[in-house]
Amino acid sequence: MRFIKIDRKKFSNFPIGFVFLVLNLLPFFAKSQDVKTLSLQETINLSIKNSHALKASLAKSAEAAAALKQAEDNRLPNASVSGSYLYMANPNLAIKTKALGGSDTSGNQKQMPHVNQAMYGIFNVSLPIYAGGKIRYGIESAKYLQQAASLDVENDKEAVILNAINAYINLYKASVTVDVVQENLLQSKHRDSVFSRLEETGLLARNDLLKAELQTSNIELSLLDAQSNLKTANINMDLMIGYPESTVLKTDSTGFDKTLSLKTIDDYEQLALQNRKDILALGFRRKAATTAISLAKADQLPEVALTGGYIAADIPHLITITNAANIGVGLKYNLSSLWKTKAKIAEAKSREEEILENEAQLSDAVRLSINRDFENLLLSQKKIDVYKKAVIQAEENNRITQNKYNNALVNTTDLLDANLLLLQSKINLAVAKADVLLSYSKLLETAGILSTNQ
Repeated sequence: MRFIKIDRKKFSNFPIGFVFLVLNLLPFFAKSQDVKTLSLQETINLSIKNSHALKASLAKSAEAAAALKQAEDNRLPNASVSGSYLYMANPNLAIKTKALGGSDTSGNQKQMPHVNQAMYGIFNVSLPIYAGGKIRYGIESAKYLQQAASLDVENDKEAVILNAINAYINLYKASVTVDVVQENLLQSKHRDSVFSRLEETGLLARNDLLKAELQTSNIELSLLDAQSNLKTANINMDLMIGYPESTVLKTDSTGFDKTLSLKTIDDYEQLALQNRKDILALGFRRKAATTAISLAKADQLPEVALTGGYIAADIPHLITITNAANIGVGLKYNLSSLWKTKAKIAEAKSREEEILENEAQLSDAVRLSINRDFENLLLSQKKIDVYKKAVIQAEENNRITQNKYNNALVNTTDLLDANLLLLQSKINLAVAKADVLLSYSKLLETAGILSTNQ
C-alpha cells in the first residue's frame, strides 16, 4: 500500500472553505436528486390526478351507477331454461284404472312397458306487468343514490384541492424557514469570527464570545429542525402528487400576494347552502329514504305478470310430449305482508327522519364554519400588516443596537436579542403571507366553491 505524503505547509494555505464545500457536495454527487419547481395550480392538478381517496370515490360512484342499471333491469322479462335426464331402476307398476291400461274385465293384468329413463326440458318467461310500484320506486331510489354518489366525488375533490394547497403552503413555510435560519446562521458565524479576533486582542470578554457562540449553536439546532420539517413536507408532497420520494420540490410564491375579493358572511352562507356538495348529496339521500317508504308499502300490493312457457318430454316406450307451449297471466299476493310490512315502513320512516336531522345539523355546522373561516381570514390579513411593521421595527432596532454595541453602550446579550427578534419577525411575515392564501382557500372550500375558483 502506498501512502501519499502531504505538505502541511502548502495545505495550510489551501482555502478551508473550499474543502468544506467539496465535502458537503459529496453526498449530492453520490446520489443525484431530481429537482422540480411546481406552481400551486400544477400541484392541485397532480393531486387530483393521483389522489387515492378521489379514485375510491369514483369507484363508489361507478358502483352506484351499476346499482341503478340493476334496478332498471328489473323491468325486463325473466327467462329460465331447465332440463333433466333421469335414469331409473326397473319400477314395479300396477295400474288399476282401465283407462290407463289397468286390468281387463277378466281381471288379467296387462303388460306394462319397460321404463328406465326419462328426459324433459322446460322454458319459462315472465314479464312483470304490475309489481305494486316496487320496480318504479326501486329505480327512483337508485337514481337518487347515484346522484348522491356523484356529488360525493365532487365533495372529495374539494377536500383534495384544499389538502394540496395546505401541503404546498406547508412546504413553502418550511423552505422559507430554512432559508431565513441559514441566513441568520451565516451572520452569526461571521459575528463569531469577529468576536473571536476581538477576544484574542483583549477587546472582548471571553464570556461575551461564549454567549455569541452559544447562540450560533442554538441557531444550528434550529436549522436542523427546520431542515427535518422541510424534508418531511417534501416527502408528503411527493407522495401526494405521485412523484418519487427522492424528488426535491421547489415552491413558487408569486401567487401568495394576490388581491382577494371578499364577500359578506351572509353571501358565503348562501353560497354554501347552494353549492356544498355534501349538503346536496344529503338532500338526494333524503329523497331516496322517502322513496324507500313507498317501496316498503308496495309489499302490501299484489304482483301481476305475463307468463309463457314451453315443455318437451320424452319417456321411452311410454310417452313423448312436444309443442306444449303455454301463455297466460299470473297473480301473486304475499299474505304475510299484511303483518310483516309495518316494521319495514317504520324503519324507512325512521331513516328519513334521521337524514332530516342530519341535514339540519350539517346546515348549522356549515354556518358556524363559514363564520369561523371568515374571521380567520380577516385575522390573517391583519397579521400581515402587523408583521410588516414588526420587520421594519426589528431592522431598525437591530441597526441601532449594533451601533450602540460598537460604541460600547449595550452588551452582547442585547445585540444577540436584537438579531433574534429580526430573525423571528422575518419568519412571521413570510408565514403570514402564506396563511392568508390558506385561510381564503379554506373559506372557499367551506362555501363549496373552491374547485370553481382555481
